[in-house]
Amino acid sequence: MFLGIDDTDSPDGMCTTYLGAMLAENLRRAGYTVGEMRLIRLNPNVVWKTRGNAAVCLEVTGGTPEAVFDAACGLVEEFAEFDCENTNPGVVVVKERPDPAFYYQALQRFCTIGETVRRLDKIGALYCGYKCGRGLIGALAAVSSVLPDATYELLAYRSPERFGTPREIVEESFFASAAATFPHTWDTVDPAAGTVVCVPHGKDPVLYGIRGESPEWVEASAALLLSEPPTFSQIWKTNQGTDAHLLDYDGEPLEGLSYRIDGVVIAEPLTRCGGHVQFLFMPDTGGPAIIVFAFEPTKEFRHMVRRLLSGDRITLCGSWRKNALHLEKFRANTLVTTEVRESPKCPVCGGRMTSAGYGKGYKCRNCSGRIRDVAVQMREITEGWYEVPPDARRHLAKPIARMQDD
Repeated sequence: MFLGIDDTDSPDGMCTTYLGAMLAENLRRAGYTVGEMRLIRLNPNVVWKTRGNAAVCLEVTGGTPEAVFDAACGLVEEFAEFDCENTNPGVVVVKERPDPAFYYQALQRFCTIGETVRRLDKIGALYCGYKCGRGLIGALAAVSSVLPDATYELLAYRSPERFGTPREIVEESFFASAAATFPHTWDTVDPAAGTVVCVPHGKDPVLYGIRGESPEWVEASAALLLSEPPTFSQIWKTNQGTDAHLLDYDGEPLEGLSYRIDGVVIAEPLTRCGGHVQFLFMPDTGGPAIIVFAFEPTKEFRHMVRRLLSGDRITLCGSWRKNALHLEKFRANTLVTTEVRESPKCPVCGGRMTSAGYGKGYKCRNCSGRIRDVAVQMREITEGWYEVPPDARRHLAKPIARMQDD
């Protein structure tokens, strides 16, 4: 049978994966066999999500569906963050994995509670929705999931007495682990920023999460880490890092959906108030041009966006929100062959030089040094993929480490 659970956490604590891992251990102790355990991310643009919009699915053998359902409901009632307004747990048990159409709808589009309940009734599922029952959407999506592309995440959990306290880690060990296992693992650290990104900062039970291509690689990475002792850990099979949320663009973007779009830059990027970068893009599908944003939290990624020029053919990946595409990554496919002329640096003091007049070369603002040659620089961007930094990446976005020839 397949057991799905969703929406037990809140911004102030708990984690649905932690509850799922505890339930798996309880079932094993009771004589059940727990097989594959899935962590399923759904549409990242859902406004009512608590944190990462994730649900879990446990494959269980032995006993009866009713007994497994009762055990799951009991644990949810004991540990879910019911005091949070946006926490509305759902529990689902089915004997066979349902049609994946519902999973894809919850992953790439939106679902209502009403249609979820009708689907549950139609397939004869055991289910319980607490409060408004919104967690039933994720729970049904999790048991309906298919993973044509899959990654793995090892989640280490803290002891309950440490919940809400600062996490104790040796940062150097996380950088060493990342260096030893990349590209088979990713998003452990952000080398450019010099920060650890796999360790959360909230009150939830997670100590750290290591993402990678196989159970063996995430275990190897975790074995190199130095931190407070976790009480236990669990490896989850997941759709994270797969781009499973992206739809092919059809010329009619819808709010809250995510797309992969081919086309051409038609207006060069501008930096707006707050450091956000914006440019205009014409999709190959035709129709109106679209506005594309790279927001300030994407940091150095914006520098690559600024280097785009009109006529560059690129592929965009991102989410459509408020009449614009919010960029997750892009691929420079064909770049226009133009030269970029800019004032050179002074060979004497290193300061920036300015034009000394037509045909007279350049003079230095600082030391009055002069040169006659005109500095010419070629494009500072090459063909290939460019992505936001790890701490700005969405769970579902496929990192370049996995892109290969996509």
